[in-house]
Amino acid sequence: MGETMRVRNLFKVTRKSAACSAAVFLLAACSGAGDDGEAPADTPPPPPASSAMTTEEASRFLSQATFGPSEADIEALTASGVSAWLTAEFAKPQESILEDVLIAEAAGGGVGPDALAEAFWTRAILSDDQLRQRVGYSLSQIFVASFTDSQLADHPIAMANYMDIMSAGAFGNFRQTLENVTYSPAMAMYLTYLQNQKADAEGEVVPDENYAREVMQLFTIGLLELDANGEPRLDGMGDPIETYDNDDVTELAKVFTGLSWAARTSFFGNAQTLESEYLPLVMFEQHHSAEPKSFLGTTIPANTPGDQSISLALDALYNHANTPPFISRQLIQRLVTSNPSAAYVGRVANVFRSGAYVLPDGSSVGSGVRGDMRAVVAAILLDPEARDPANMSDPSFGKLREPVLRFTHWARAFGVDETDTDDARILRNTSAPSRLGQQAYRSPSVFNFYRPGFVLPGSETAEAGLVAPELQITTGSSITGYANFMEGFILQRVSDESYVPDYSAELALADNPGALVDHLDDILTYGSLRAESRDRIVQAVSSVGGEPENRVEAAILMMMTSADYIVQR
Repeated sequence: MGETMRVRNLFKVTRKSAACSAAVFLLAACSGAGDDGEAPADTPPPPPASSAMTTEEASRFLSQATFGPSEADIEALTASGVSAWLTAEFAKPQESILEDVLIAEAAGGGVGPDALAEAFWTRAILSDDQLRQRVGYSLSQIFVASFTDSQLADHPIAMANYMDIMSAGAFGNFRQTLENVTYSPAMAMYLTYLQNQKADAEGEVVPDENYAREVMQLFTIGLLELDANGEPRLDGMGDPIETYDNDDVTELAKVFTGLSWAARTSFFGNAQTLESEYLPLVMFEQHHSAEPKSFLGTTIPANTPGDQSISLALDALYNHANTPPFISRQLIQRLVTSNPSAAYVGRVANVFRSGAYVLPDGSSVGSGVRGDMRAVVAAILLDPEARDPANMSDPSFGKLREPVLRFTHWARAFGVDETDTDDARILRNTSAPSRLGQQAYRSPSVFNFYRPGFVLPGSETAEAGLVAPELQITTGSSITGYANFMEGFILQRVSDESYVPDYSAELALADNPGALVDHLDDILTYGSLRAESRDRIVQAVSSVGGEPENRVEAAILMMMTSADYIVQR
């Protein structure tokens, strides 16, 4: 049997393990519900005792805070300490995708969804500002706009601008991000309020309600009233209380009337200038509803100018009691664990309200203004629940790694330095289950690839009262598709020029399978590889003869399709 076939046979075992890992995850992926108590409003979250981190702690932290660590990243964090690392990340300038797109346009190059897919992979894999990129990606899964919409597919410049809005929002203020999203041409096209008109006297024209509904349901306050720690509030009958009703939607829809393209003199028609694609929308007062608008206990008086009406509405949503816990919980889910305890959500929500957080070295991040995302991000990543090493052995803690994050981790961990998708066209759209089952900015709906409250019917996870968002896109087809997809890249069969890994460190260990697997454990699973998994992988790698590359590739493939890797703790 040839060496390639031997690796393929090993891979078949790995696929079976990957399929089993989904079943294991039904019970093991998420954090338990935990404490029901409401977090005191003025109590700051307790910071870790020290900025110092071991190699394993640094690897785990970076798996939550970046698109995946390399060995050099881990060494740098252990040398600097987490406080200095966060301070440095917050100080890094934003890299603009829009600027790159405009340069390409000026040079006569065609720009479309394929180019923006390449831009995302390049930023995720090669950008130095990893924390901003990772948090911006997390925000994009809350404020969803997607190329699956036919209009957005025809307006890539608007989408490039939207991608920049998400990155800016990672370290900005939530209120400003909410405004930037509202005035974004991309979001206005996606949720159909571009050129939204006031009602006419005959009742033939009524304001579009799409954005009004989603800005409440998905972007700010959610469907149910929440306590300060994110637990649902109950009425006298013990039932949850809805945050809004259809009258609130109808009234709020009046607010988002009158917006159209910038750099234009007329309300109707398509964008006629390049600037219209990315400049904030402008208000055309004659098309804005002059009626009073009453929603969520807020009333905007009649004849209030359009931009002022929008500002008052966004203020009401931003200052709503639900917004801190609703947004905090989802960001925790995207970065750390699917089912954070009420105490964890409460601590982060308190930081959302205060806008400030004290790092382990005693320095502060955040401006002290409600919604400062730097403070929120630090609170999420440094919370005791996130950093407690005991949670790595808690079957109710953690999350399923998103397929996108698994691929970027491979690329970053193994030194990919060229990300041209002309040589790896499969990366232009990886949303099919036969690929990754997910692609940034290609969600099938405004509800993202998976809902934050998704529960797999009939599963042990459901019986335990846990949610498992990423399992919504985890099927037999997607598990096999992911394994095949990674095989192509790990075994270097996709491209000879782009996405080529550097396995030099691993090749130096190829004749010592135990040392090789321990090395991969450090950078991929932060020392958490179970003894039984280690023994099986070492045994399998030991049986691979031929070139050293065969053993290295087999080891990486088995590691990255194992339950120990796919479940991030």
